[in-house]
Amino acid sequence: MTVLIAGGGIAGLTLALTCRQIGVDVRVFESVRAPGPLGVGINLQPNAVRELDELGLVDLLPAIGVETREFGLYSTHGLEIWREPRGRAAGYRWPQYSVHRGELQMALWRETLARLPEGCVVPGARAMGWEERPGGGVRLHLQTPNGPRVEEGDLLIGADGLHSAIRASLHPTEGPPIWSGCVLWRAAVRARPFRHASMAVIGSMDQRFVTYTISPEDPQTGEALVNWIAELRYDASGGWTREDWNREVAADVFLPQFEDWDFGWIDCPGFIRMADRVFEYPMVDRDPLPFWTQGPTTLIGDAAHIMWPVGSNGASQGIMDARKLGRAFLDHGATREALLAYEAEQRPAAERMILAARAQQGPDALLGVVQDRSGGRFDSVDDVVPTAEMAAWQDRWKGVAGLARETLNGAPPVVPV
Repeated sequence: MTVLIAGGGIAGLTLALTCRQIGVDVRVFESVRAPGPLGVGINLQPNAVRELDELGLVDLLPAIGVETREFGLYSTHGLEIWREPRGRAAGYRWPQYSVHRGELQMALWRETLARLPEGCVVPGARAMGWEERPGGGVRLHLQTPNGPRVEEGDLLIGADGLHSAIRASLHPTEGPPIWSGCVLWRAAVRARPFRHASMAVIGSMDQRFVTYTISPEDPQTGEALVNWIAELRYDASGGWTREDWNREVAADVFLPQFEDWDFGWIDCPGFIRMADRVFEYPMVDRDPLPFWTQGPTTLIGDAAHIMWPVGSNGASQGIMDARKLGRAFLDHGATREALLAYEAEQRPAAERMILAARAQQGPDALLGVVQDRSGGRFDSVDDVVPTAEMAAWQDRWKGVAGLARETLNGAPPVVPV
């Protein structure tokens, strides 16, 4: 049985490595001819780090990121709302990591090339569509620099991201991604972190600044690669009108709104001015799908469940999809039954996360509660939101995201090592 994977991103490569681990033949087709370390910072939650550990990859993370030990929420006036430990500092058996997305993808790419037989990873081959073979199996239609190409296999996994051709073939009337009304501007700069191994989310639901370190600190200068995100909310009724989804822009587009966000302990406009290149992203998601699987084909990662960047779960969910699908292959073989079993577990979980994020039930939504109740100014945050209420809020999200500590710590391996 041969599994075809359309897409060589984080989810697709994790699935390829998982298939190799459990003895399932696999071929990966990536649209980019020469993949490079594109993108900015992401977070890997302990559940995803556990899966990388059980793939023998966890030792790659210290070289490309930082073990995150703290998460904090701060008001529009820079006042502390909530701070909690993360990863092993919070009692999880596995750490949380802040990493450069592109560096993680390239690390997975190199491992996939090293572990899979030669020729099983094909760059420069973009998925265009698929069809079921009359006698069983699937034909994957690709576009390559040399023209159209057709590959045949037993199963097809669409891991081709936000603008997935495989998803479009399953749901041809879906339409474009749905804009939330928020725009994100992102960059990574060499700077001194505001606090070692800490993630800060500052502001309200209409204006926010997020920052965390994604590389080890230089012992000589104390500087590291610091990821930051500036976010503003607009009227979404007109939809997103720009042609590009991650275009380079001048910081002047949004810097004036953050000019007075120097709080002493962190200088937000200073971070923005340090950036050589700033990229603009509309914050989008898609409605939950009624199904991911049709015949010999299913979806994983962003192709299955693109969601708002709430709670740092996008990449982690892609990794979990790959591992859960691998477990289904162990239980049912590389069969359609495995695809359906995987979907039955993962699709409801993804739907809960998409809808909870839209309903502003994520960990950062406390910013909106505090802003509404106090305007971001207070002598004691307990007078605005009691600590017990905030703790319960955080715990609810962890339950939705599969990050309840004792549950995760006590769970058996997804894929037996």
